[in-house]
Amino acid sequence: MEKGDIVQLEYEGWIAGSDDLFDTTKEDVAREYDAYDEERNYGPTYTVIGTGRLIKGLDDHILEAEVDKDYEIEIPPEDAYGERDPKNVETHSMREMARLKVEPEYGRVVTIRNKTGWISGIFAGRVRIDYNHKLAGKTLRYKYKVIGKPEGPEEIARAIIAMNYGREDEFELEMEGDDGIIITLPDVCKYDPNWTLAKLRLVNDMREIANMVTVTMREVYVKMEAPEETPAEEESEVPEETEEGAEEAPAEEESEVPEETEVEAEAEAEEESEVPEEESEEEKAE
Repeated sequence: MEKGDIVQLEYEGWIAGSDDLFDTTKEDVAREYDAYDEERNYGPTYTVIGTGRLIKGLDDHILEAEVDKDYEIEIPPEDAYGERDPKNVETHSMREMARLKVEPEYGRVVTIRNKTGWISGIFAGRVRIDYNHKLAGKTLRYKYKVIGKPEGPEEIARAIIAMNYGREDEFELEMEGDDGIIITLPDVCKYDPNWTLAKLRLVNDMREIANMVTVTMREVYVKMEAPEETPAEEESEVPEETEEGAEEAPAEEESEVPEETEVEAEAEAEEESEVPEEESEEEKAE
């Protein structure tokens, strides 16, 4: 391995001497030790070694590592997140938290006066904020393996996209000689507000890591065509339905009307036959 190489890693990060898992690329391990984060995408990750993107102890060790070999190391605080400085701990009132619209919650990361820290304690009317890293002063234990190392301009370019944005398989890449690349963006980038910052980091890494002089971003907008109409088929179907309706309707009406007329005639005949009988009985009674 050399400084500036991109490698793909899988790892587990523990606080030495405990079962406290603080980071991992493995979903099953995260679930087992109650460290699962629903918003995170688990799986091997890309990183650049020898450039300070990792803590010093881990960075130095990976430079000497071999691909597809398991390692387990312990890293002291001075080669991890440094010693914990008590001067970087402040206490703020609940009134100040309310004014800053910060809801006190243990472990929450907050920014106050351009300083970022985390809430390490909540007391009556007060909140303690620690501006040290959460892992400051702790010895760490890492289990890791270098899965692979991208080779060739296109593999390296996709690895850079993965580091800075993700969804690397959705981008179309076209190399222009040895120092140019055209990147066709997927539709999601056109509407994602996070893409603007990711793009700046991506372009910088393409220049610094992949040695690209020209980086071209291309957005493609395709006009959607309306579906074609078929008026000829519609016209041929309408007359058929109309003719059937026209032929059936009169037949039904003609067959139904005489039946109703005969029933009414019989009813009237029965009424006429009954009336005289009633009148004759009355006459006899008189």
